[in-house]
Amino acid sequence: MPFPRKLLVPNEELVLEIRPHWIALVMPAIVTILIVVGYGFAIGYAPDDGGGRSAVVWGATAVALFLLIFFPVRKVIAWATSWFVVTSDRVIHREGWIAKRSMEIPLEAINDVRFHQGVFERMIGAGDLIISSASEFGREVFGDIRNPEQVQRTIYQQGELNKQRMYQGRDERPAPRPPASTPSTPATSPAAASTTGELERLAELRDRGVLTESEFQNQKKKILGQ
Repeated sequence: MPFPRKLLVPNEELVLEIRPHWIALVMPAIVTILIVVGYGFAIGYAPDDGGGRSAVVWGATAVALFLLIFFPVRKVIAWATSWFVVTSDRVIHREGWIAKRSMEIPLEAINDVRFHQGVFERMIGAGDLIISSASEFGREVFGDIRNPEQVQRTIYQQGELNKQRMYQGRDERPAPRPPASTPSTPATSPAAASTTGELERLAELRDRGVLTESEFQNQKKKILGQ
């Protein structure tokens, strides 16, 4: 089940679309094996008499089905219906089949993006992504993210591009025409006034390793209009 494109707003581009890492299915698989083994033992040690054995079989079957639905099946459905999406405007986390849960964080509201990986998680390319924002969600932790370092970089890059588009949008608005009796004065550009701040922000992202030197130079040329 792919991420529904109908949820995107006009002119919004889908940049990254990932499911949770397969490591999220390991624990449900282990629990399923334990339930099947326990069910086999229960049937194997059931009494031989017809009535007693039938009661044990029905009881063991009911317990096994309940445990399977309560944990493994529920976790597999959550994995199959879960999407972590980065667009040109926001970060979206959506999951659920019958009861759905959706979270959206605008890129301009994101204050910080961090990730955490243990030794084993680093080996398999999984980890937790921590997003702090000024939205109503505050600090959110997304578990079992594929390649969280790359996702972190993508969010930072799209955040910078989103800010540049916002500045360009202000520049594209026509300036009010001065009265005919007064001489026109040159308009000051908000983008020009913020050029120094944007260059400092890009340099900081480069120093933190979020942007490569090549990406830094490309973004710098865009800001300077080269």
